[in-house]
Amino acid sequence: MKIQARHLKRSRLLMILLPLLFILPHFMGYVGASPLTTWSLPEGVKARLNKGSIIDFAYSPDGTLLAVSGTIGIWLYDAETGEEHNLLTGHTHYVSSVSFSPDGQTLVSCGLDETIRLWDVKSGQLLHTLTGHTDWVRSVSFSPDGQTLASWSTDRTIRLWDVKSGDFLRTLTENEFRSIVGMSFSPDGQMLVSHDSETIRLWDIKNQRLLQTITGHTDSITRISFSPDGQMLATGSQDNMIRLWDVGTGNHLRTLTGHTDWVRSVSFSPDGRTLASTARKDNTIRLWDVGTGNPLRTLTKHTGSIIRVSFSPDGQMLASGSWDQTIRLWDVGTGDLLRTLTGHTSGVRSVLFSPDGQTLASSSEDQTLRLWDVGTGNPLHTLTGHIYHINSVSFSPDGQMLADSGSYHNTVRLWDVGTGRSLRTLRGHTYYISSVSFSPDGQTLASGSVDNTVRLWDVGTGNPLHTLTKHTDYVLSVSFSPDGQTLASGSMDNTVRLWDVETGNLLRTLTEHNMDKVLSVSFSPNGEMLASGSTDNTIRLWDVGTGNLLRTLTGHTGDVESVSFSPDGEMLASGSEDSTICLWDVGTGNLLHTFIGRTRDVNSVSFSPDGQTLASGYGDSPIHLWDVRTGRILRTLKGHTHYVSSVSFSPDGQTLASGSWDGTVLLWDLTLE
Repeated sequence: MKIQARHLKRSRLLMILLPLLFILPHFMGYVGASPLTTWSLPEGVKARLNKGSIIDFAYSPDGTLLAVSGTIGIWLYDAETGEEHNLLTGHTHYVSSVSFSPDGQTLVSCGLDETIRLWDVKSGQLLHTLTGHTDWVRSVSFSPDGQTLASWSTDRTIRLWDVKSGDFLRTLTENEFRSIVGMSFSPDGQMLVSHDSETIRLWDIKNQRLLQTITGHTDSITRISFSPDGQMLATGSQDNMIRLWDVGTGNHLRTLTGHTDWVRSVSFSPDGRTLASTARKDNTIRLWDVGTGNPLRTLTKHTGSIIRVSFSPDGQMLASGSWDQTIRLWDVGTGDLLRTLTGHTSGVRSVLFSPDGQTLASSSEDQTLRLWDVGTGNPLHTLTGHIYHINSVSFSPDGQMLADSGSYHNTVRLWDVGTGRSLRTLRGHTYYISSVSFSPDGQTLASGSVDNTVRLWDVGTGNPLHTLTKHTDYVLSVSFSPDGQTLASGSMDNTVRLWDVETGNLLRTLTEHNMDKVLSVSFSPNGEMLASGSTDNTIRLWDVGTGNLLRTLTGHTGDVESVSFSPDGEMLASGSEDSTICLWDVGTGNLLHTFIGRTRDVNSVSFSPDGQTLASGYGDSPIHLWDVRTGRILRTLKGHTHYVSSVSFSPDGQTLASGSWDGTVLLWDLTLE
């Protein structure tokens, strides 16, 4: 039932970069699992649910494979059937970019863990791990002959590497470099172009020599592109202009004007005679005559911002993906709209033709990658299982069903734990869901959302029962009383509200947290007390029957992210942004123990069914299992690549499920030593 409290409370606009949950094993064993759930598992994990989110993708040169990089590694798909071939893992954080070598035998990946990795495509074996960058490696690119690799990083350097040996060759850097924004090899591989927000630099690769420094835009440079013959460079900028440059001399050739917002992408046609450009908010694609700089035509059918465009290999067709959730295919010669491809349920952020031009791949904020028949516009395959952050998971009381919710995911999904079969999807919220909770009898589900509502659902049918609408800001946590008659909800509107589950009526509003947000709520096992954690750094204990404040627990020096009662109700555990876990005596309010295991905030705490072990999830991804009596760390579980948002024990205590902003749930076998 844990939410993404830390991030939700800090920005009302935060909808980043992660949720679909396939299956969670029955506590007696993992039944009916897809083989994909057991690929490349971290130590101590018996299954992984979901594939993480999609960040980048690339076709192999022969068009038979698609490599999809994301939050947990690189998935290799059969580009014709959409079937998974392999999962390459080893990066310890997000994989930001992926690229095939020109011969298709090697794959390169890079990521937030500051490393670059080279993989044998056929075997999936790791060939080399390249280290030396001191910050996020944003992108990597093979030279056209496949012998050299270039990487650029937020450490303000470009590094060159020998592909065969993995040896570091040289660093391209200038003292005045701002953070590098883009990089590309020239078509002949003899030059490399890089740019920061203000300056374009052309480098002689062989001699590690700076050839040209180009300036001229009056605002930040957003995109660069070589012409196919390598003699011209196109640049787009936040000054709403496109400029064309002579690569040999660095001279400015012409300026293309017409966009009414900053230029988002520039792309040459395969013959180099046409340039396509898009802008952030003017919803247009503009085609330009490269030789004269004159506008050829403006394509205006999209009703949302256009992120990327892609020319077909023969240059006769252009594909565009838009925030209006559509892909459009255009005749380059006439500007006519050929067809509109629909199916994505959120903005389309990337489109790419296969090498033979017969298939189009598209990725979207809905975290699907779709393959389309270019000739007919018909969908061929949808690659699913990639999701954004998991915000909340909840077992039904009998352990046979699981509910999940997460970012960019306005539905609750119910799953049969034993078979992994999807039972139903609950739709109605208009924004993403932060918390889900089953009633004690398992017949009702509550969901809290950043649309400021709580919804009650009939679990058996999926039908909505009540919509609770008194909150005036994000609902961050929901919890049923042990008798199932009362629901508590905590919100960014600084209140805890108690609701009658049968009628949906508001019973009372608890306001002692004053002007601070309520991040977590939890009922005591006997239902007589409610605990709430807040951004005021306190936990407050309430008498449920009267609504009176019983006591305030102080000692944390940061926001209280999570609260959880022990099974016997005698202790309360709290996890905080101050990196500590506190154990409190519920009867007296005295602090019993303080556990410190990391230097990052504690996002979730959960007692084992016997009350002897406490699990905690952290902002830097490990999970700790604590001996409640001694405060000793029993085990540290490492496998997620991002923020652990939720931890929950199975009913028999033998399995721990952890949900993460890497878009996966990991199932840890606690019977292993």
